[in-house]
Amino acid sequence: MMIDNRKLGRLEQAMETLNSRAKTWNILTISRIKGPLSEETLRRAIDIVQCRQPRLNSRIVRSKNSLYFQNEVTTKIALRVVSKLEAQQWQEVVDEEMNQEIDSSKGLWRIVLVDILSEKHLSYLITTVHHAIADGLSCIRLHSEILNYCHKIASGEVINPVASLTPLPPIEELLPEWTKGLKGKISSIRFFLRLAFQKIRHRPKTLGFEKYAPIAQRRCNIIHRQLDPELTQQFVNRCHQENTTVNSALCAAMMFTVARKITKVNRKDVRVNCLSYLDLRRHLELEINDEQMAILASSIMEFYTIQPNTSFWELARQVKQKLEARTKQGDIFNMMLIAKHLINFCFLQPKEVAATVSVSNIGKVNIPKVYGAFELEEISFAGSHSLYAGMFITHASTFQGKMLLNFVFSEPSISKNMMEDLINNFMSCIFDVCNLNLNLCFTYDMCISYSDK
Repeated sequence: MMIDNRKLGRLEQAMETLNSRAKTWNILTISRIKGPLSEETLRRAIDIVQCRQPRLNSRIVRSKNSLYFQNEVTTKIALRVVSKLEAQQWQEVVDEEMNQEIDSSKGLWRIVLVDILSEKHLSYLITTVHHAIADGLSCIRLHSEILNYCHKIASGEVINPVASLTPLPPIEELLPEWTKGLKGKISSIRFFLRLAFQKIRHRPKTLGFEKYAPIAQRRCNIIHRQLDPELTQQFVNRCHQENTTVNSALCAAMMFTVARKITKVNRKDVRVNCLSYLDLRRHLELEINDEQMAILASSIMEFYTIQPNTSFWELARQVKQKLEARTKQGDIFNMMLIAKHLINFCFLQPKEVAATVSVSNIGKVNIPKVYGAFELEEISFAGSHSLYAGMFITHASTFQGKMLLNFVFSEPSISKNMMEDLINNFMSCIFDVCNLNLNLCFTYDMCISYSDK
């Protein structure tokens, strides 16, 4: 097995700070599996995957005031098996997992197998992975890899020793040359100041705090929703017709929902901001193997003014244009460089709400559905965002034509009742823009029918 003990990069250090101080930003991935998946089969598959993915053998140690990855060849990853009566009770397990930090001195991930008693051969595989070693996309692929080995083990196939993938260096080393050295420092400082100025000038509205609690006392909760395949396809088709992307339309729906919630009379401008997460892989010069685990996601924060006559699709196109422009300018790299400072700011100013909304959409999940006797019926992911109080947050994935949405929220800043109300309004917004021949405007009484154009 390849040993790769090294110092954590800046972004990796920031993720460990979030894990240890706020139980936050670890990646939870949830698979609904049909088939006779046993604890023994899963245990053996996990052991093989650990041999192949070097970072899954790592722990984090402190030495001389620095943090290091240290590989532990004999480490057994925690596997817990629980039984639940009904399928929807997987959300209870996720709630437990996202409110428990990862003991990074022992390992960087853990697994729960949830057996559903009311349905034969139905189970949920839930992994919690430290964000310093993975992002949503690599965790989705991890589940596919585990199921692939479960199939081989269950079918009695002889599995030869697997080769370990080459561990990636700190993400900062993979970024373009202009992000490094003095030039990179100047660029990141200018970017940080520009972002701070935009926030001060724009002063975006947010949900704020229903009830304030210090960071250590905050809890993360999750509510799951789905768009059926027909509605998902309608949504995708409408986005194409309107010359925008699904991600941009999700951002627009989230912002519309919050703006309507915080503005009782929808006849004035509402300033908001949106934090959008993007896959870095296709923006790097070095080709990254899709199977390699690493934190290869960045974000872009952009500011918007929703006016009474702002249409839904107009806002979605605006989001698309701004994201494309900011990506072209290199903001996705600058956000990686200043991430540690932004996170430190959240700890220094716990009453500050980072953004109005946040959307992390990995899009269409391109992994197999069938693994021999095991069928992957659904797969989705979520981040444990207890630190991010007062934000409307969703994590989206589309598998087998169905969009799955995990809305996470920090309690008590947002109550479950308020979150359910927001989500219902969000789902209604998606339904309306798909099924009504209307260009939905911020004020409901100002919708323009296409037939009237």
